[in-house]
Amino acid sequence: MNFEEIKKVLQTKTIGIAGCGGLGSNCAVALARTGIGKLIIADFDVVEESNLNRQYYFHHQIGQKKVESLKVNIKLINPNAQVEAHHIRLDETSIAKIYKNCDVVVEAFDTSEMKLLIIETMAEGLPNKPLVLGVGMAGWGDNNSIKCRNHENLYICGDEEKEITEDLPPLAPRVGIVANMQANTVLEILLGSA
Repeated sequence: MNFEEIKKVLQTKTIGIAGCGGLGSNCAVALARTGIGKLIIADFDVVEESNLNRQYYFHHQIGQKKVESLKVNIKLINPNAQVEAHHIRLDETSIAKIYKNCDVVVEAFDTSEMKLLIIETMAEGLPNKPLVLGVGMAGWGDNNSIKCRNHENLYICGDEEKEITEDLPPLAPRVGIVANMQANTVLEILLGSA
């Protein structure tokens, strides 16, 4: 399948991104570069200077809503991409409503509580929709520990061990690897294995 054939398939697809931080912003950009037709992004936060070490934002965007800044950045990369942005703190009701028409949903939350919330919400309300999680990306090095595994419609990308702490912060290289692994997993779900 050549790139034009790939884009023809992907331009008909809608991907949900739940959270627009390190994982979500980088995954959304990777998917936009492949020709995904529509991205539905949601986050309640604004860009802070401390985000710039790993998130796909720029210094002049500090203080702006993440969803609006990410929408601008995606359109600079792929003007044909449709981006539906929701400046909202996601909960059970909004997750089910916002992502109901997506082909795949990508989880990109900072906390384990929110990760559990989306897993439970999707399992109950959208059980046949694939969900791609990012778990274990803190620190640096140890490339070979990062992997992807799946169980039915749940896909987990990361090392599943390294929790973010003050002494083990999220840094661009490992966060980017996991975010791109999530994007690659979305493509595998939509296109099959290469």
